[in-house]
Amino acid sequence: MKIFNTLSRKKEEFAPLSGNKVNIYTCGPTVYDFFHVGNARVFITFDMVRNYLKFRGYDVKFVQNFTDIDDKMIKRANEEGITVRELGDRFIKEYFTDADALGIKRADVHPRATEHIGDIIDIIKILEDKGYAYEVDGDVYYEARKFRDYGKLSHQNPDELEAGARIEPGEKKKDPMDFALWKAKKPGEPAWESPWGEGRPGWHIECSVMAMKYLGETIDIHGGGPDLIFPHHENEIAQSEAATGKPFAKYFMHVGYLNINNQKMSKSLGNFFTVRDILKKYDPEVLRFFMLSSHYRSPINFSEDFMQQARSALERLYNALYTMEHLEKTAVDKEPTAGEEQYLKIQQQNKEKFIEAMDDDFNTADAIAALFDMVREFNVNINENSSRKVIIKTIELLLELGKVLGFFGKFKQGELLDEEIQRKIEERQQARKARNFALADKIRDELKEKGIILEDTPAGVRWKRQN
Repeated sequence: MKIFNTLSRKKEEFAPLSGNKVNIYTCGPTVYDFFHVGNARVFITFDMVRNYLKFRGYDVKFVQNFTDIDDKMIKRANEEGITVRELGDRFIKEYFTDADALGIKRADVHPRATEHIGDIIDIIKILEDKGYAYEVDGDVYYEARKFRDYGKLSHQNPDELEAGARIEPGEKKKDPMDFALWKAKKPGEPAWESPWGEGRPGWHIECSVMAMKYLGETIDIHGGGPDLIFPHHENEIAQSEAATGKPFAKYFMHVGYLNINNQKMSKSLGNFFTVRDILKKYDPEVLRFFMLSSHYRSPINFSEDFMQQARSALERLYNALYTMEHLEKTAVDKEPTAGEEQYLKIQQQNKEKFIEAMDDDFNTADAIAALFDMVREFNVNINENSSRKVIIKTIELLLELGKVLGFFGKFKQGELLDEEIQRKIEERQQARKARNFALADKIRDELKEKGIILEDTPAGVRWKRQN
């Protein structure tokens, strides 16, 4: 199994630090608003990564933080006349609402920065004692040039990085590249006691502290969006490794950018969409399918056309499952024929294609292609005269692999229609027999409004739930 490591800029054999145990830390949202579709791609990607590692037999511990104190949060809380804590509570709840809809499972730990102030102060004191940090009028800065490997993640030397750095008004740091570990209290801001006076932590130190607290001084995988490579993850490496003398993370994974209609998403361009906006129009699983239809490191373009394509593709997979289930109910209880045994071998080969794709840096695009190969084989080889065992095995295989990617959440095997809908189907059948096609069509339309799609086939009426 190989993972592309941003540190080395190449694919590396995946070898966890401790046997089959894998620790993953990903940067979560700043909880001042609903998260946007770019965030969603990152969150869905690492949910998929965790799923697949578990599928491959790894014992995964997954941590994703909430940044619940920063300038944007303070500004919005003051505008609304509430505390930063209240704002954070509200949007953490909203995060879970949208994440749950997208099939993103909860992390093993969701730490909040404001609940780790003591731990943050302890690490800053270590950095200060080691000569990597200095205090100016209650602010504490990290002296970036003292860390000799600074720039190793972004693959830039300090002089190149300095060209894009600057000292903001009010800052008193020695060098434009230095960054804040602790910020002295300003009017209207929440603050905590510290050895340097009242204040609050800087952004970068929060993630270092929470990652090390829950996963140890060196973690297996650290992930996030491409915008976090510099300065956030670069600064995390510098301060963590300076404090511990150990590597901070073995593998860094970064998800590609998401554009909107071939343009960078921006509020100024009017193409900024939260997940909450998108889910008003599209089923959450369609959005998830779209996000995983491209390799996670590739840039992806969000558009109406691509979402429609994702919807149609996902529907084809669901239709295949419903067809399998329909055939399974009428199939013959018999041992598989030689031809069916060969069919199952081909399906096993498709499973191996899926695993091969996912082992190659989580190539979900090729993995999804393997699912469609599986469906194609089914359509060509299986019918109402096939062995029930073979059909059941195919259903199990497709569900097993699809669920690794977070698909098929709406497929419930053996799900029964409620009595009202069942009665409507029977009424429609009677209307068709009586050649009252107007009534039959009316009943079909009523069922469609309830999300039930009917299909008339030579083997009888089939139904499916609309995605």
